[in-house]
Amino acid sequence: MVENLLATQETRVRSLHLEDPLEKGLQNKFLARYVSLPNQNKIWTVTVSPELRDRTPLVMVHGFGGGVGLWILNMDSLSTRRTLHTFDLLGFGRSSRPTFPRDPEGAEDEFVTSIETWRESMGIPSMILLGHSLGGFLATSYSIKYPDRVKHLILVDPWGFPLRPADPSQVRAPPTWVKAVASVLGRSNPLAVLRVAGPWGPSLVQRFRPDFKRKFADFFDDDTISEYIYHCNAQNPSGETAFKAMMESIGWARRPMLERIHLIRKDVPITMIYGANTWIDTSTGKKVKLQRPDSYVRDLEIEGASHHVYADQPHIFNAVVEEICDSVD
Repeated sequence: MVENLLATQETRVRSLHLEDPLEKGLQNKFLARYVSLPNQNKIWTVTVSPELRDRTPLVMVHGFGGGVGLWILNMDSLSTRRTLHTFDLLGFGRSSRPTFPRDPEGAEDEFVTSIETWRESMGIPSMILLGHSLGGFLATSYSIKYPDRVKHLILVDPWGFPLRPADPSQVRAPPTWVKAVASVLGRSNPLAVLRVAGPWGPSLVQRFRPDFKRKFADFFDDDTISEYIYHCNAQNPSGETAFKAMMESIGWARRPMLERIHLIRKDVPITMIYGANTWIDTSTGKKVKLQRPDSYVRDLEIEGASHHVYADQPHIFNAVVEEICDSVD
């Protein structure tokens, strides 16, 4: 057994030892380490197939409450012909937990700046940038500010794009776990209940998200994923606080990305991938096309997938992303 995937020096709960999902699951050569930023923050980074330097690397950005381990079903497949980088967002997983600005623009800019300084520290000249959920929102914001660094933007069930409808009947009903999170938002950070639960946290994850164990059943027949998600969120809620500052409610951003996506330079191609059964508004893809009439915008839905498209239908998802990557070089 190796040390659990998360740094526990800041957590007040009992530390559990579990097998690192990457140690257990990855077949390709990989390097896992901290990347230090100029401001002393550290970004936990995993690079797969670092020896493949002839093609544009793929950089994957996880969603709210996640971490690099949740890409375990995708990393080998997507790194067969090019280098793949993924990292824990600042404020999440094993990365540093700084104090973010409390205003939505400031919090968003802190995330984006950390991604750019991470890129500089890594020496990556340009990349295919893929973001899921919150990661999709931040990848889009990054592409607005640093279009020269992005050869193709891939948005997977991105959060924070649409404006909140005035008519509640137009809102797609969220799953039970989203409602549960939303019920505590007025009083605390979204995942505060996990920290209160202490050592019972993994069981709480399993109760509210039993689907995660099913999604990763091909790799893990135990509670590795539930424990991993718990430890990703049992520490100082730095990233959660930033997320709460950026959102109007659990499904909408205070600064909706649909109002700004036209600012991405026209020559940056965009592909939007949705789960056909997601609670995210999939009509956003069509609206992005209208916002960018002179640019490449493709949107598609993957049948049999919900919000976590990459884990619900990993083989289809990997094939789609690989096709996009191959179109770049």
